Amino acid sequence: MSLDSAALTETGLAPAHKGRVLLLACGALAREILDLTAANGWDHLDLACLPAILHNTPDDIPAAVRTAVEKHRAAYETIFVVYADCGTGGRLSDLCKELGVEMVEGPHCYSFFEGNAAFAARAEEEFRAFYLTDFLVRQFDAFVTKPLGLDRHPELREMYFGNYETLVYQAQTDDPALTEKARACADALGLAFERRFTGYGDLAGALSRVARG
Repeated sequence: MSLDSAALTETGLAPAHKGRVLLLACGALAREILDLTAANGWDHLDLACLPAILHNTPDDIPAAVRTAVEKHRAAYETIFVVYADCGTGGRLSDLCKELGVEMVEGPHCYSFFEGNAAFAARAEEEFRAFYLTDFLVRQFDAFVTKPLGLDRHPELREMYFGNYETLVYQAQTDDPALTEKARACADALGLAFERRFTGYGDLAGALSRVARG
């Protein structure tokens, strides 16, 4: 199944009935969510994705989530927001409380993929780390190189990344091709490279709890 994270996309939206759950997610998590729902047979969970590029303008995330929740509320018994704080400064959490919906715990996806407790424990020693997930490795040019203008002005690399030391690739899957692409991303930014297999981290547990109701 193909999901276009550049626009709001929906899969399997069904008429309202008891037990139906909508996962309202960042498009950057679509592949992982679909893999988890398929592997666990969670066929009562439907997925709607907001554009992943919203992460480049996090102030826009709460309004987009509000619009989507209000659009789909009548069709679902439960809506679960598959975003962490993601740079909204607590505004997304406040919105979810206002709307009466739950969301994923954590400051961002790098934290919940690592596991929030494990990520927090590493925070002091990794404050110069730049993180990539499977999605961001695949979309590195669209989400890093071009938005920062590095394709047109490579001299900006030092300004953006001069204070970083290591690119940490948090791998959700064992994919040698993605690993090599992540290594090339590190080389392009002039950073040391580390691959860390995280799998789905806390995301798997969060979706499991939602699926169980």
